[in-house]
Amino acid sequence: MGTIRVAQLGKAYKQYPTRWARLREWLLPMRGPRHQLRWILQDINFEVKAGEAVGLIGINGAGKSTLLKLITGTTQPTTGSVALTGRVAALLELGMGFHPDFTGRQNVYMAGQLAGLTVQQLDALMPSIEQFAEIGDYIEQPVRVYSSGMQMRLAFSVATCVRPDILIVDEALAVGDVYFQQKCFDRIRDFTASGTTLLFVSHSMGTVMNICNRCLYIRQGALAFDGAPKAAADRYQAELLGRLDHAPQQHTVAVSAAERLRDAPVLTGSDGSITTPLADCVGVAFVRDDGTPEASIIADQPVRLRVEYRAHRELDDPHVGFKIRNRYGVVLFETNTYCMREQPGPVAAGGVLSASFAFTMALAPDEYTLTVGLGNGGYDEGSFREVLNYLHEVSTFVVLPNSAAITWSGLANLAPRLDVDKL
Repeated sequence: MGTIRVAQLGKAYKQYPTRWARLREWLLPMRGPRHQLRWILQDINFEVKAGEAVGLIGINGAGKSTLLKLITGTTQPTTGSVALTGRVAALLELGMGFHPDFTGRQNVYMAGQLAGLTVQQLDALMPSIEQFAEIGDYIEQPVRVYSSGMQMRLAFSVATCVRPDILIVDEALAVGDVYFQQKCFDRIRDFTASGTTLLFVSHSMGTVMNICNRCLYIRQGALAFDGAPKAAADRYQAELLGRLDHAPQQHTVAVSAAERLRDAPVLTGSDGSITTPLADCVGVAFVRDDGTPEASIIADQPVRLRVEYRAHRELDDPHVGFKIRNRYGVVLFETNTYCMREQPGPVAAGGVLSASFAFTMALAPDEYTLTVGLGNGGYDEGSFREVLNYLHEVSTFVVLPNSAAITWSGLANLAPRLDVDKL
């Protein structure tokens, strides 16, 4: 059974002020160091028990890949230690260890032997490796002619041809097609069900919450959270929103530096909500056509969600959004007025912006949560110059069965129409 123990782990790289400083340090060591240490990770401590499925999340540059390289031994730590028990299979960088001029089959034998398998074992496993990878005759072609997806198929097939005690995956599955990704996740689930310890890096919170029972959140080179995947995802989402507020300014309303400091986002509580003095949420409710709150929501029926914000400063380009998540924290739907290509228009200081979203409640009967937010200055694919308010899971709602609708199962009712031709 595989276990991972990380104690006081840290990694730093030397930074030299000039290209000659490194040479001077080598030639004249008695005159002292001429570099500064840039810490990528510091004081990381955690333990993964046998059979646990642990997600690892954080923004790009947080130190996730460096941590995995330290755990697998491809990079040496500056401080601390890593202790592993059991056979390890790791998918870090795509195609790492493959020689571009050798064929896929030759690379399978090289990668397999590096993983501790004998030639005889690889001979026996080769048919199943080829079958799982599904790259056909390309197995006899040089890897340099492979697409990134084909490299991933072969790399995953080799790394998982024998169930490892520890499986480490670093976002390699992101390049594959959805069919092969499903095959990979099915194999990962089979492994974890059989006792394999999983350490999985992904930016997809839904995937992490689906296959992991624990999550590590790395923030600025430190372990910021270790616990339930849903709670870790909340903190991760809050960090992303906070970073958006510091995005490049476009069409900015003239505001002094003092005002921007005063109005900066504040993370409130441990759930990931964000508030600023610029706006307050004054209403979130499902409503009927006459504006009265909707107490019961029937599946497959039209509904209207009304979200209201009061502005405390003039907003030149405000946008309102909402998010629906299920009981497991998986985002089932989210959008905002900017992504809907709508322009609510400027709102004066003291004014109220009321946004009503009309849609069919196509979700399965169950309990769900609502998250709402207000941003100012939309750009790109749904980013904002300012995040003014973000209320995580501000309310819950229950969808009740609809006896008049078709019988169906799943997450959403696609409301299929049937045409039958008899020839």
